[in-house]
Amino acid sequence: MSAAETISDTIAKNDVVLFMKGTKMMPQCGFSSRVAGVLNFMGVEFADVNVLEDPEIRQGIKDFSDWPTVPQLYVKGEFVGGCDIITEMTLSGELDQMFDAKGVAYNKEAADKIRESNA
Repeated sequence: MSAAETISDTIAKNDVVLFMKGTKMMPQCGFSSRVAGVLNFMGVEFADVNVLEDPEIRQGIKDFSDWPTVPQLYVKGEFVGGCDIITEMTLSGELDQMFDAKGVAYNKEAADKIRESNA
């Protein structure tokens, strides 16, 4: 299977996927750590793909999304964005709205706590 096929298959089989450096339990860069931390804190079930394990996936995800950086978050097959976008969406409540609209379970109280602590 090509990198693009593997990426497409992973996105199709998981409601929420984070392509990141490292894993959700052991992020290997600050940006990946921030996004994984938000998702973990909010109790979102997500698949993590460590791009450091496979150079073809690392470059392939950038080509797939036409987005130059990692991490990259996908929700129900849709590319959402990288660290800055996810941070902004979390703080504005847009991420909650997206999860609600797409039927993704998360802890609303935890999302509110993130916003309260960053107000």
